[in-house]
Amino acid sequence: MNRLFDLYIDVSEYEFSKEALLKISGNQWVKNQWPLVYFIQNKEKRIAYVGESTNALSRINNHLGNEQRSVLNKISLIGCDKFNKSATLDIESQLIQYISSEGSFFLQNGNNGLTHHNYYQRDLYSSLFKEVWKVLTEKKIVNKTLEEIQNSNFFKYSPYKSLNHDQFNSVLEIIENLNKKESNHIFIKGSAGTGKTILATYLIKLLTSKYEELNTEEMDDESYREITLVSEFRRKFPNPSIALVIAMTSLRETLKKVFEKIPGLDKSMVISPTETFKKKYDILIVDEAHRLRQRKNISWMGVFTKNNKKLGLTNDGNELDWILANSTHQIFFYDYAQSVKPSDVSKDNFEILLNKSSTVKLELKSQMRVNAGCDYITFVDNLLNCRLNKTDLKYEPVNYDLRVFDSFKDLFSELSKKESEHRLCRLIAGYSWPWETAKKNPKQDYDIEIEGLKFCWNKQTDKDWISSDNSFQEIGCIHTTQGYDLNYVGVIFGKEIKYNSKLDRIEIIKQNYFDRNGKAGIINQDDLKEYIINIYKTIMYRGIRGTYIYACDEGLRKYLQETINLQESRRLYKILDIHEINPEGNYVHFYDISVAAGAFSEPQHSENNKWIELPDSYKVSEEFFVCKVKGESMNKIMPNGSLCLFKKDTGGSREGKIVLVEHRKIQDSDFGSGYTVKLYHSEKQITEEGWMHKAITLKPQTDDNSFGDISLDQDEVNELKVVGIFISVLEK
Repeated sequence: MNRLFDLYIDVSEYEFSKEALLKISGNQWVKNQWPLVYFIQNKEKRIAYVGESTNALSRINNHLGNEQRSVLNKISLIGCDKFNKSATLDIESQLIQYISSEGSFFLQNGNNGLTHHNYYQRDLYSSLFKEVWKVLTEKKIVNKTLEEIQNSNFFKYSPYKSLNHDQFNSVLEIIENLNKKESNHIFIKGSAGTGKTILATYLIKLLTSKYEELNTEEMDDESYREITLVSEFRRKFPNPSIALVIAMTSLRETLKKVFEKIPGLDKSMVISPTETFKKKYDILIVDEAHRLRQRKNISWMGVFTKNNKKLGLTNDGNELDWILANSTHQIFFYDYAQSVKPSDVSKDNFEILLNKSSTVKLELKSQMRVNAGCDYITFVDNLLNCRLNKTDLKYEPVNYDLRVFDSFKDLFSELSKKESEHRLCRLIAGYSWPWETAKKNPKQDYDIEIEGLKFCWNKQTDKDWISSDNSFQEIGCIHTTQGYDLNYVGVIFGKEIKYNSKLDRIEIIKQNYFDRNGKAGIINQDDLKEYIINIYKTIMYRGIRGTYIYACDEGLRKYLQETINLQESRRLYKILDIHEINPEGNYVHFYDISVAAGAFSEPQHSENNKWIELPDSYKVSEEFFVCKVKGESMNKIMPNGSLCLFKKDTGGSREGKIVLVEHRKIQDSDFGSGYTVKLYHSEKQITEEGWMHKAITLKPQTDDNSFGDISLDQDEVNELKVVGIFISVLEK
C-alpha cells in the first residue's frame, strides 16, 4: 500500500516585504508553482494570517497590497513533495483552527469556506499536519501541543472550526433564507454531538466579520457560493445586530470567554434570554433552545413576570416568546430529547412554531462528538427506553470504550488512568443525592458516598466547572455538563432509577430524586421519568472516546451489562488511528459509514476515518476497504451491523456477485438515494419501441420475506455506480 512515512516538511522563512519578493520567487515550491501553505505574522503584535496557494508569488504580492496585512513582517512558506491541492486546503483549515485556539496569535482570517475536505487518503495526510505543527513548535512560533489545544474550550467552540458538509449545507440554506425573507424562524434539529454549538459560533462570526478580499480564483464552488451569499447578506444588513442567546449560565459564561478572544467578536454578543430586551435584534441565534424556560419551578418569578408584562403577556409567557418579540429573524438549535426540567419551555410551544408553513426546518445528522458515531446515540436511546431490538442485543461499539462496572472503585480507578493520559475525564451523576455541602451549616463535608469513596457535588455552578481546578475530585450534574465535551465520562446511575426485570422497564423512585425544581409540581410519574431518562441520555453522550457506567441498583446494573456486548475476543480485527499503524502491518481503510442492507438510504458518516489491521491470513492491498452494513435484507450472508471487507470495483462482470452500490437520487424515485448491498443480476431487455437496453435487479439474501428485489430501468441504471465487490464478514 502507498503510505506516507518518513515525511519531510520544508519551512522557509522570509521578510514579508516587496524587497523580499525576489528571494521568495527562488523558493523551490514557489518557482515550480507547487501547492503550499503560508503563514504571515508579526510575533510582537501577535497578529497573523494563514493561507494556501498554487501560485504563491502572485498571492503574496496581493497580500503586500492589502492594508490589513501591512502590520505583518514575516512569512513562512510550508512545502512538501506530498502536498496536493486538497491536502493544502485541509492543512490551511487545520492551521487556522489550531493557531486561533493556541493563543499566540490573533488571526486576520475570516472563517469563510472552512469546510471538511474529503479526499483520497485524507487521514494519512493528517501526518503532514502533525509534522507541520511540530516544526512550528520547534521554531517557537507556537507553544502548545495539539492535545492541549484540543482539550481547550476555545478549540471546542471556536468559530474557526471546519464544518462537515452536513453543517456547511445548513449554513448556505440559513443565509439564503435570511436574504430572501423579511422575517424568519429557522430551526436546526440535531441530537447531542451533531455540532449545533460549533455551527452557531461559526454563523455569528461569518455574519458579523467585515468583508475581506478573498482569492476567489482558487476557491471551490461551495466556498464561492458561501461568499456570494454572505456578500448579499451584508448588502441587506450593513451593520447587523446579532447575538447568541444561551439560557444555561455555565455554558453562557464559557462562550463569553471564547468570544472575547476572537477578533470581530465580543463577549457582549453572548446573552441571556432576559438581555434580549436591551434592544431590537436583527438576528438572534439560540443555542440549546430546548433549555429556554417558562414561568415554572424557577427562583426568579418576579423578573419573569415583569418581562412578560413588557410584552403584554400573562404568566403563560415564556423565554421563547421574548426572543420572537425582540428579534426579526431567529435561528434555533433544538433537540427536545435534551429537555431535562419542567421549567423548560414545553414541546407544545415549539411545535406551534415548527408547524408553521413559513418555518424553515433543517437537520444535522453527522455525529461530531462521540467516536462510536450515530449508532451509539440510537443504541443509548433504545437502551434507556427499553425498546431494544435484535441488533441492540448484540451491540458492540466500534472505536469506542464503553464499559459497565460491577465496582464503582474500579470505575474511578480506570477513569483516573484516563485523566492522567488524556485529561478532560469527569464523573457525572443523576440527582440522587442531596446537596448537603451547599448549606450554610452542612452536617458533613461531602455529598455523595459510594463504596467508601466520598465526593462533593460540583462546587462551581455558574461558571465552567468542567475546567475548574478540582473538578476531577468532584461529581458534576446535568446542569453543569450539558453542552460540554469530555474525553471520557463516568456516568453514575443513582438510587432514583432502577430496572424492573419482570416488566422489562426502567422505573423511577421519586423520593430518591433530589432536584427540587426538577420535580416540583410533576404529578404524572411518566413525565418525571421522561425528564430523568433525558438526563441520563444526555450525560451518556458527553464522552468523545468512551463512557464508563456504574449503576447503584443491582438490577439496572445487570440489565446494562447483559445488553452492552464487551466481547473483544470476537473480533478478527483491530481499529487503529493513523499514528498507531506501521509499514509492516496488514491494513485496510475503514470507511466509517453505515451502508443499508435494505433499500437505498443516506449513509451515516462519522468524521473519524480509521484503518483496520487484519490477520496475515487476509492478503489485502490498497484496493480493499471495510465498512459497516446495517439492516436485515442480507442477513443470510452478513448479519445486521457487520463490518464487511470489500474490494474496489474495477469493471468486468459483476453477475451473481454481492456488490456495494451507490445510487444518485432520481426525482420521484421509489427507493431513494445512497448506498446498499445486494446480489447483482443484469439482463438486456427490448422495449416496446424495439430498443435494447440494460436492466439491473438487486436481490436481497434474507430469511425475511418482506424484502423484495430492487429493479432498475435504463434511466435508473445510469444513476447507479458499483463501488465494491463483497469479500467477507470480519467476524469469527
